[in-house]
Parts: sequence; structure tokens; C-alpha cells
Amino acid sequence: MRVLFIGNSHTYYNDMPHMFANICHEHHADTEITMLAHAGMGWDFHVNEPEVRFNIAYGGYDAVILQHVAHPMGDLSVMAQSGRQLIRWVQESGARPILYMTWTTKADGESAQAQMSDAYRKLQEETGCELAPVGDRWWAYHREHPEIELYAKDGQHASETGSRLAAATIAEVVLNGVK
Repeated sequence: MRVLFIGNSHTYYNDMPHMFANICHEHHADTEITMLAHAGMGWDFHVNEPEVRFNIAYGGYDAVILQHVAHPMGDLSVMAQSGRQLIRWVQESGARPILYMTWTTKADGESAQAQMSDAYRKLQEETGCELAPVGDRWWAYHREHPEIELYAKDGQHASETGSRLAAATIAEVVLNGVK
């Protein structure tokens, strides 16, 4: 299975795609990973990067994981427009587009998650693509295990445990769609 990750530091922190690949291997799914991630960049950046469209069109991917800029998310209409374009390219290539919902900052807390989650869900409903609800799982895990730190020291990125949670959530979605 070939998987492309498109995102930013919330994708590459702690080498999360490698964690994802390890989880897939544990489930007997051979996985090849490619990552296009640039710090602080959202989907509007990626839509304008020639390497992104080329990789989607010619990479022979089974799934493409799409993660938008998180802190802040910026103009949600720009997110939606750019997301729709990326999703179209992925669908045209025959791959499965999967939205990677991120989490709010530690300072913003769980109460701010609804707005972030809603932006991803709205795009999912509009396009019919799949969603890896990492942000929602993040806060559910935090409620069940408040003693475990999911954040890195900066209060925005994931700790190693947080990255494993993200990888596991994405892997669950990807593997459930594999026939």
C-alpha cells in the first residue's frame, strides 16, 4: 500500500508517518510512505506546489492523507477551497483522500476543538471523502488519561504519545478501507 502524507509540522513531528507505517506493518499491511510537509503551511500552499500535484497524479498512491495548517487554521473558506482542489486531484488519481483532523493548542483547550472539527467534517460531508478524527480522539484520550501528556513542550505539537495517537487514528481509517 502506497500512502502520501501532505501537511506541515503536525504531520512530520516525531516522524509520525513512520509510526503510521509501523502500525500498518503490525497489521500485516506492507506500506510505502511519501511525505510532502512544510512547517506552518496549509492546503493553499500545497495546491500551488508543483511537486504536490505531480505526486498525487503519478505516485500511484492508494491513500493521500491531507492535513491543513492548525494554529491558527486561518481563513476557513481558503481551507475549504484548497481542500476541495486537493481532494479532486486525489480522487482523479484513483486514490482515497483522507482528511487528518488536527487538535487545538493546549492553551486553547478542548472547548476550541469543535470549530476545528466542524471545518473538517463540513469538508468531509461536502466531498464524501474519509476523515481521521485525530483532534476528537485527542481530547477523548485526554479525558480518559489526564496524567499522560499528549503535547510537546511548545503546547501545540504532539508529544511522542500524541503522535502515536495520531498515527493510530489515521491507520485505523486507512486499514478499514483496505480490501
